Amino acid sequence: MILFEIGFLTITLIDLIDLTLVSWLFYKVYTYFRGTRAGQMLVGLIILMIGSFIFNAFGFSASSWLVNQFQTVLVVAFVILFQPELRRLLIYVGQTHFFQQIFRAGTPKTITSIIEAISQLKEKGWGALIVIQRETGLRSYKDQGMQIRGEVTSSLLLSIFSPSSPLHDGAVIIQNDLIDTAACILPLTESKMVDSGMGTRHRAAIGISEETDAIVLIVSEETSKVSVAENGKFVKRNIKETTLEKFLNDKMFISSED
Repeated sequence: MILFEIGFLTITLIDLIDLTLVSWLFYKVYTYFRGTRAGQMLVGLIILMIGSFIFNAFGFSASSWLVNQFQTVLVVAFVILFQPELRRLLIYVGQTHFFQQIFRAGTPKTITSIIEAISQLKEKGWGALIVIQRETGLRSYKDQGMQIRGEVTSSLLLSIFSPSSPLHDGAVIIQNDLIDTAACILPLTESKMVDSGMGTRHRAAIGISEETDAIVLIVSEETSKVSVAENGKFVKRNIKETTLEKFLNDKMFISSED
């Protein structure tokens, strides 16, 4: 069904829906990358695409060919230079409310056990690093730790992070409703976002959240404060147990098998 014509262009209802969807997609991607180098490069790519369309429409063959060559190079460069940003974008898409409702994981019992353990860890002044696996597999980190494969309970988490335990210095990885592995060694971030006063646990939390979509909970041994790392940054600092419980209920969904 033809809606209207603009010069040589005939606009149908399908064209209008298609244009709206593409515009919305570009807007969402731009808002995610806004303020970053990737965002600036994305704007340049969009300008080239618009230019290519205009040149093709008016029959400027040479100009259209030149713009298309730049466009191809820019797309390849964008993918190569901004792999971490693109990976985080895909993780962000997977974390939308729609997909989370489909791929739920972590029963209320598991979340309650985590909250109870963190509350007691704070009271005792014990440090902890808890990685909650989601879609991205963590096999390479699990292989360096001690396999547990036990149900998530507050007593088990406390026994692992007890200063007298040989497992307390590493991270615990929780997959669905199981404590999969303990004493895991995580990559340390080189980001300047981590204050110099923060210790290895906080650097490791940011490091693993930069490379995966995991949620990372940190209990500071020095201050007994709880922080949450996700997507390469601290999303919560000095968070209370009630707020943390709501956060986990919103964020946890089925993880992969590796």
